[in-house]
Amino acid sequence: MKIIKYQEQYKSLWNEFVINAKNSHFFFNREYIEYHKDRFLDFSLMIFDNKDRLISLFPANIENFTLYSHQGLTFGGFLFNDKIKTVKVVEIFEKVKEFLVKNSIKEVYYKVIPYIYYQKPSQEDKYALFLQNATLIKVELSSTIYLDKFIKYSNGRRWSIKKAKKENLYIEEDSKNFDKFWSLLKLVLDTHHNSKPVHSVDEIKQLQNSFPNNIKLYLVYKDKELISGAVVFINTDIVHLQYVANSNIGREIGGLDYLIDFLIKERFKDKKYFDFGTSYERDGSLNKGLIDQKERFGASGVAQELFLWKLQ
Repeated sequence: MKIIKYQEQYKSLWNEFVINAKNSHFFFNREYIEYHKDRFLDFSLMIFDNKDRLISLFPANIENFTLYSHQGLTFGGFLFNDKIKTVKVVEIFEKVKEFLVKNSIKEVYYKVIPYIYYQKPSQEDKYALFLQNATLIKVELSSTIYLDKFIKYSNGRRWSIKKAKKENLYIEEDSKNFDKFWSLLKLVLDTHHNSKPVHSVDEIKQLQNSFPNNIKLYLVYKDKELISGAVVFINTDIVHLQYVANSNIGREIGGLDYLIDFLIKERFKDKKYFDFGTSYERDGSLNKGLIDQKERFGASGVAQELFLWKLQ
C-alpha cells in the first residue's frame, strides 16, 4: 500500500475518483476544496493498493501537528471506491496511522460523512475508528426529511403556506442573481443572528459557475420585490438548504415557507432526502427555535459525528 500527499498533478485522478466513490459529494472535488485554499494548509491523502490503483482519498488540512477532516468542508472522512472490503479499510487506517506518525502528526479530528450522503452503505470507517480506539467527542444534528415517505407539516406550517398562496407570489430559479440575494441574506443574518455568510458573494458565484448542476438559487417575489430566497446544494439523492433568507414582508406572509414547500413537494420531489442542516449557535449550543422551525416541516435528526483519533 502506498500513501501520498495530494499534489496538483493528481487533480484529474482525484476528481474522477470522487465522482465514482460510494460516499461521494461534489464538494470533495478539488475545484470546491481549493476555492478557499488560502485559509487552510492542505494535507489531503491519496491511498493506492499494491497494484498502484487508487482505492481511497482523505480530504484534510493540517494545523500544529493536528490533522483535520478538511475544515473548509461540512464533513469528510475517507472516500472509498465501490469495491473496497472491510479488511482493506482496517488496513488503510493502520497504514495511514504509520504515515502520519512519521510526519510528526499526533492526532486526527475525523468528521464522519452522514449516511444520507452515501450512494451505498459505507460505514467501514466507523468500525475502523472503533478498532483504533478513537473517541466520539461531538455530535450535531442535521434536520432531514425522507422525501419518499409521507411528509406531515405542523398545523401552523400548513396555515402559513396556505396564507402565502393567496399572495400571488412567484418563484424563479435564478442562479445568476446572487448579488441581489446576498444583499438580503447579509441583512437578515446581521439583523437577526449577528452573523454573516460563510461564503462571500464572489465565492458562491465562483462555486456555482464550477458546479452549475449542484448549486442552485431560488428566489420568491411579490410585486417584483424579492422577499425570500434559498441556495440549495444538490448531491445525487439529497438536497441540502445551504442558505435561506426572508425579508420582513416574507416573514409576514410566509414567503420562505412557500418556497420550501415548493422545493420539497415539487422541484425535488424525486430526490430521496431534503436536508435543512444543523441548528446551532456560534457557541455550539442548540438553537431550539431554529430546529423547531425545521421539525415543523416534518424533519427529524441525522447525526453528524466528530471523532478524535489519537496517534501517539
